[in-house]
Amino acid sequence: MLNEILVALAAVATLQNFLIMTAGIWGGVIVGAIPGMTGTMAVTLALPFTFYMAPVPSILLLVALYKGSTYGGSVSAILIKTPGTASAACTALDGYPLAQQGKGGKALNMALYSSVIGDFLSNISLIFFAAPLALLALHIGPPEFFMLMLFALTTVAGVSGNSLLLGMVSAALGLLLATVGEDLYGSFRFAFVPDMQAGLSIAPVLIGLFALPELIKLVVMRAAKTDEAAPLGAQHVTRDEFMGSLRSILKGSVIGSILGAIPGIGPSSAAFFSYGEAQRSSKNSANFGKGELEGIAASESANNGACGATMIPLLALGVPGDVITGVMLGAFMIQGLTPGPLLFQTNMHEIYMLFIGMLVSSVLLFFAGKVTMRMFTKVALIPQTLLTPLVLLLCIFGIYSIASSTFDVAVLLVMGLVGFGMFLLNIPAAPFLIAFILGPMIEENLRRALAISRGDPAVLLSSPITWVFAVLIIFVLGLTVRREFLKSKERRVQQ
Repeated sequence: MLNEILVALAAVATLQNFLIMTAGIWGGVIVGAIPGMTGTMAVTLALPFTFYMAPVPSILLLVALYKGSTYGGSVSAILIKTPGTASAACTALDGYPLAQQGKGGKALNMALYSSVIGDFLSNISLIFFAAPLALLALHIGPPEFFMLMLFALTTVAGVSGNSLLLGMVSAALGLLLATVGEDLYGSFRFAFVPDMQAGLSIAPVLIGLFALPELIKLVVMRAAKTDEAAPLGAQHVTRDEFMGSLRSILKGSVIGSILGAIPGIGPSSAAFFSYGEAQRSSKNSANFGKGELEGIAASESANNGACGATMIPLLALGVPGDVITGVMLGAFMIQGLTPGPLLFQTNMHEIYMLFIGMLVSSVLLFFAGKVTMRMFTKVALIPQTLLTPLVLLLCIFGIYSIASSTFDVAVLLVMGLVGFGMFLLNIPAAPFLIAFILGPMIEENLRRALAISRGDPAVLLSSPITWVFAVLIIFVLGLTVRREFLKSKERRVQQ
C-alpha cells in the first residue's frame, strides 16, 4: 500500500498537474467572486476541456474549480454584500459589517484561513471515513432527511436579529416563495406566467435579496453615505482572534464534512447550520450579524468543508452529493471510470492520485487566495458612484448568463425591491433565504415519507436517527424560548 501511495505521489507531483490545479483554484476564486457566476457554471464550462486530458488531471481541474469558487463567493460577500455563491450568503452577515468598519482585509483573511482548514479537514475525512459516512448516508431516508431539514430550519432563530417574530415572518415568506412552480405530482402553484412553472431560481433570489438593497440604499440614502467605500484598515488576523474562532472553525469543518457526505444537502445548508450552531455556543453571540469574525469562520469552514465531503457518496456509491458532483460524475464516465465500490478495487492508483491532488489543492487554495485577495481588496478603493452601477451590471450579467433568461433578471430586480422593503420594515433577510433554500427539501422529503407510510405521520419518528433530530429540535426550541423570555425580562427591567 505504501508503495502504491509513493507511486501515486510521484505521478501527481508533476509541473503539468500543479499548473492545472493552480489554474483551477485561481479561476474558481475569480469566478466565485463575480455575482451570479457560480461554481456549477465554472465546472460545466470547463468540462469540454477535460475530454482530451488524462483521467486524474481532468478530475483535479474540476475539483480545484469547485473549491476555488466556494471560497471566492466570500470575497464579494464581504466587500460589497453581494454573495458570489449561495453558500457565501451567510458570510455576508458578518463580513460586510466588518468591511464597513474598515476591517475588510481582516474578514477576507479569516474567510481564507477558515476555508483552507475546512477544506483540508474535509479531504482528510474523505480519505479515512469515506466508507463509514457513505454507509451512514445509505441509512438516511426521507423521514430522516425531513427531520434533519426541520432541525436546520431552527437556525432561523439564530439569525433573526432583535425580533424573533420578524424572523419567523421572514422565514414564512421564504417558505411561501419556495412553493412557486411544479410540485412532485405535477401540479403548478402560483404559476401566474409560464416562466414561473419551473419555480424561482436561487441565484436571482439570493443576489436580489442581498445585493440590490445595498445599491438602492446607496442611491436613496445618498446623503448619509461617504463618496468612497470605507478603507480596509487592519488586514491581519491576530493570534487571539484566530484562537477565539478556532473552535467554530473545527466545528464547522465537522458539520460541513458530515452534511456534505449526505446527498442533496450541499454547502449552503452546511454554512447556515454551522453559523447557527456557532452563534448558539459563542460567548460573543450578541455580536453575530454586526461584524463578528467567528461568524465568518463558522460559515466558511462549513461550506468549504462540504466540498471534499460531497465526493464521498460520489466515489463510494456513485451518487452525486450535489449539482457540481453530478457534473463530475459525467467527467468520470467520460474518462472511463465508473464511481462506486468497484472503483476502489479496479482503479486504486487513480484514487490515491485523486486524494493526494485534493490535499495539494487545499494548500494551493491558500496561496491563490492570498494573491487574489490583494487584487480584489482594491474594490474598496473604488468610489461609490462608480461601484454602484458596476455591481448592478455584474449582477444582471451574471444572472442572465446562467440561463439566458430575462425572467430571472426580472426576479432579481423584484427581489431587490422586496429586500429594500424588508430593510425599511426591519425584517431580517437571512431567515427568508434559509427557508427558501430548505423549503423544497422539507416538502419533498415529507411527501415521500408520507407516501412510503401511506399517510401515517408516525413514520417521521420511526427510527433512532429521527428521534435524535426530534430531541435536538425540542432542545433548540426550548433554548430559544428561554432566551426570548430573558430578553423580554431584561427589557422590562430597563424600562
